[in-house]
Amino acid sequence: MIPSLLPQELAQLAEKVVAQNAAAGRKVVLAESCTGGLVTAALTAVPGSSEVLDRGFVTYSNGAKQELLGVSGEVIEALGAVSVACVYEMARGALERSDADVAVAISGIAGPGGGTEQKPVGTVVFARAIRGEPEPTAEERFFEGEDRAGVRRQATLCALELLLP
Repeated sequence: MIPSLLPQELAQLAEKVVAQNAAAGRKVVLAESCTGGLVTAALTAVPGSSEVLDRGFVTYSNGAKQELLGVSGEVIEALGAVSVACVYEMARGALERSDADVAVAISGIAGPGGGTEQKPVGTVVFARAIRGEPEPTAEERFFEGEDRAGVRRQATLCALELLLP
């Protein structure tokens, strides 16, 4: 076990992601919003992560999602940054702007404010794009009863799981 400032469950899963992707010869890229770089930080805490991590984009603002990842303003305007369409575009954009084989994108509402009846605090949307596959896969999860730190931690765990080969 590596010494880490991360909770043990995150550190162990990050080690597994690095080991399995290194063994598979895969590079990964992250496009993070509500996690603010926590997934990338978890990976870089692991020795040897440079074999696996190509880069990470922290695109917290809508403008950053558009400028750095090519997310369309129309998608953000019509559906919001916390939507399947937005994370699809984030994942595709991250993959196109990197040398990675797999991209994971995350956008959500960590709280305590910002939630709505349709998208309450704890709503997080994920997408995974794999080079050579036609479309990303996406899913929406809801982390009920979690505070801001809890939503971000749970989202980080889910993103790491999506990076497993």
